[in-house]
Amino acid sequence: MDVIQKMDEVYSQLVRDEIALEEKNAQLEESQQFIFSLLSAMSDVLLACNAEGGIEETNSALRELVGRDEADLRRTNIFAFMAREQDVAQIRTILDNAPASRAGAVLEVELLDAQGRSVPVDLNCTPRLDSAGRRLGYVFVGRPMGEIKRAYHQLREAHEALKRTQQQLIHSEKMASLGRLVAGVAHELNNPISFVLGNVHALDRYSDRLQRYFAAVHASSPDTADAKQLRSSLRIDDLLADLPSLIEGTLEGAQRTADIVKGLRRFSAVDREEHTTVDLADVLERAIHWVRKGTAEALQVHWQRPAGCFVKGNSGQLLQIAMNLIQNAYDASTRPGFIPVLWVSIEREGDDWVARFRDNGPGIPAQHLSCVFDPFFTTKPVGKGTGLGLSISYGLAERHGGTLSAENGAEGGAILTLRLPALRETIGLP
Repeated sequence: MDVIQKMDEVYSQLVRDEIALEEKNAQLEESQQFIFSLLSAMSDVLLACNAEGGIEETNSALRELVGRDEADLRRTNIFAFMAREQDVAQIRTILDNAPASRAGAVLEVELLDAQGRSVPVDLNCTPRLDSAGRRLGYVFVGRPMGEIKRAYHQLREAHEALKRTQQQLIHSEKMASLGRLVAGVAHELNNPISFVLGNVHALDRYSDRLQRYFAAVHASSPDTADAKQLRSSLRIDDLLADLPSLIEGTLEGAQRTADIVKGLRRFSAVDREEHTTVDLADVLERAIHWVRKGTAEALQVHWQRPAGCFVKGNSGQLLQIAMNLIQNAYDASTRPGFIPVLWVSIEREGDDWVARFRDNGPGIPAQHLSCVFDPFFTTKPVGKGTGLGLSISYGLAERHGGTLSAENGAEGGAILTLRLPALRETIGLP
């Protein structure tokens, strides 16, 4: 009976142990499944290796990156998919010199992906220890930085573009304010210039009358000694002789000032879309004069004015197009050791007048030819250009029924071509 009782106790204990073992196995499977799910869910790559670098465990992110299955990876070592020799040297240094703390070491390496391309990865290396504190191997956890770096690069480019756009908008607003200021100044100058012109015209008429009167007086009565002396000391004859040239010079200066003010008002006034008959050659000549006097004194311009280049348009808008093209040509051809040169020509081709602006600059890069007329596109440094000049000119040319195009010349430099419909009366059309 004692033996049977002992056997029952032993059997009961075996049953209890088996139940506990099954519970522990279930817990172990759950733990393994949990660890497996964690490794599978990780977007960072993970690799565990022994002290010599032999691969013992990986996660799905690493296997997808390198394009190899787990069995294949376990037959190789960590050096197999390093893209650079310097990365191999870094890993060897880590394996030969264990990190001093559990924090491990951080290094940047490049791994070979499934297509054989280099993928930058930031790796964190941590030693793997047993219960006694002995080093068994290492765990490498890293994040592929290719997408992050590309995203950062795109973000930086977008930020720089935003800053350039902001500067261009500020500059554009300054130009708009300057246009309003010029319009006000031109309006204020117009009144005193009108006074000067009116008074000088009256003085011219008075001068003619005074000369005739003095001539008649001197002819009808002989000069006394005192009158002759006074006439000589006051240089009356020289004064009367100088009056016509003085009045003529004053008239010319006042008229030139009036023309400048008129041009400023036309250029800065708000466009009312009034199209009249405009001599394109006169517009180009005025634009060349203004740009050279304003910002491009060193620009050498080869230009011969043809006669009768009439178009239908707004003279202020056409002047804006011409000034933008000339200024752009000067900016493009200004280089150290080179004298900026511009060739301007007007020719009639069929029913159009074609104005060409060719500079001696380096030309337009092929990748930029398709976007030189895009708003805010510029190759100039921030603050040097708004990226709006050619875009505005392109729109104004289309508004006049014409076109504006850009190309590179066979002999070098860029050529911008403005094509406008000729006035129908000037080409013999009804």
